[in-house]
Amino acid sequence: MKKTIKAFDPIDEEEKDLMASIEQEEWNPVKNIQQEKEKAITAARNTLKKDKRINLRLSQKDYHQIQVKAIEEGIPYQTLISSVIHKYLNGSLSPRS
Repeated sequence: MKKTIKAFDPIDEEEKDLMASIEQEEWNPVKNIQQEKEKAITAARNTLKKDKRINLRLSQKDYHQIQVKAIEEGIPYQTLISSVIHKYLNGSLSPRS
């Protein structure tokens, strides 16, 4: 077994498990690394590509609150709206408690 040098401590349990798995050599290389890289790059580009435009009417109050939240997050308000829609569609937007 190869000795691995840890450059940092894991930030959470998932990362800790992943590091242990790598250290125990549980991973196997893919047969065609270049093809797999290209597939991953294409998937990432398609995920981030914003190629559709919509018009949306909001109340003045909602529009202002979105702008305030976006400023707090340090992102453009269009990006915030897009993120909220994306999270809702993927089921990761949780209601307030």
